[in-house]
Amino acid sequence: MATDIAFALGVLFLLGPKVPLQLKVFLTALAIFDDLGAVLVVALFYTSEISLWNLGIGASILGLMCLLNLLGVRRVLIFAFLGIGGVWLATLLSGVHATVAAVLAAFMIPADRRIDKALYLESISELTKKLKIANKADKDKYLLSPDEENIIGEIKRISKASISPLQRLEKSMHGLVVYLVMPVFALANAGVVIESDWLQMISSPVAMGVGVGLFLGKFMGIFGLGMIGIKLGWYKMPKGMNTSMLLGISFLAAIGFTMSLFINSLAFSDQDLVEQAKMGVLMASLVSGLTGYLILKRAIVK
Repeated sequence: MATDIAFALGVLFLLGPKVPLQLKVFLTALAIFDDLGAVLVVALFYTSEISLWNLGIGASILGLMCLLNLLGVRRVLIFAFLGIGGVWLATLLSGVHATVAAVLAAFMIPADRRIDKALYLESISELTKKLKIANKADKDKYLLSPDEENIIGEIKRISKASISPLQRLEKSMHGLVVYLVMPVFALANAGVVIESDWLQMISSPVAMGVGVGLFLGKFMGIFGLGMIGIKLGWYKMPKGMNTSMLLGISFLAAIGFTMSLFINSLAFSDQDLVEQAKMGVLMASLVSGLTGYLILKRAIVK
């Protein structure tokens, strides 16, 4: 399970600017839902004991976060404190894997703005006029007058209010996640030791089962169900996409790394089986990525 968004999109971007935007959006959305599915699998199938008391506390705090969102609270620190110190910690103590708590807590962070775009533009226009008038009244080159400070402070306030807390949090954490969290997570879950018997590892039942399951499972699930839905009229092929592109994307989606390896570490207790399963994921990802790349390259050139 779980498409690795970074690697799948990386392969897609190797094809250059001719890749349709719809294809990028489809793969991104697919990978996100796939990750959410993987999180649910972890929560439902890899939990040995459950503390209903701690789970209830976590659910209550999650409900409080939802209420604060509805009441218009927009302080990111409040949601961070409740999400990490409340929902995540309580879920961890309950026995349910805390990954699901992080996803649920993220859903509670407000995604709407206090000031919409039209009001923001109108307010900025008025404040700019006031700033020009205040600047004419005070010709000091270096220091701002009290009026200028107040106007600039108001511009800063409404600019912050025009961006949703979710977007502000995403932007502020982007560097930390990309350059620290993701590499550490990937390296911690990879840890494959390739020894002289690596061919035997690849051909083991566990490696073959995981690898073939990932490779064929994504193809059957995405391309198979996609084409069935299109034929039955449940939905239409996105503009700019065709059957070959859908086929290529279904193989690219079989690139699994972080979450796939993470689930492997939970599924097996025997270290030898863990290593074999990791090898299966890596081999399936390599073959899937190459297959998807070649199919999409031919489809996009056409």
